[in-house]
Amino acid sequence: MEPGGKHFKKRSAIYEYLCDTRAHPSAETVFTQLKPQIPDLSMGTVYRNLKLFCQQGKASVIATVDGVERFDANTQPHVHFICTHCNAVADLMELEIPPSLVSQAAAQCGGTIEGCQLSFTGICPQCNIVKESGETA
Repeated sequence: MEPGGKHFKKRSAIYEYLCDTRAHPSAETVFTQLKPQIPDLSMGTVYRNLKLFCQQGKASVIATVDGVERFDANTQPHVHFICTHCNAVADLMELEIPPSLVSQAAAQCGGTIEGCQLSFTGICPQCNIVKESGETA
């Protein structure tokens, strides 16, 4: 199919959505958000394109949260926080992955480190408020 065809438009829309969100969406979320604008979009198309973006280095799976892969178009090394209560995923851009950690990992495994994903888990501020007030989310 030529570059201006339907598949390219769907691929572009999927990638644009992934780049424009900081929510670290699942494939299902991408599908749900784009389906109203692209009525013939299928889950298979979303999955195939997300996989392609990961293979091309344009996106990555940053975590599997509650059994569901979550995607990020920001492929620069950065730290994430995952709420164990609501499953939100947030960037912690001010934190740096210590080079000494990478060096230690390389020394311990005896290989070459090509990437690093560091995630913290806990309860986000919104869920902490709910938890402290005794409400149910």
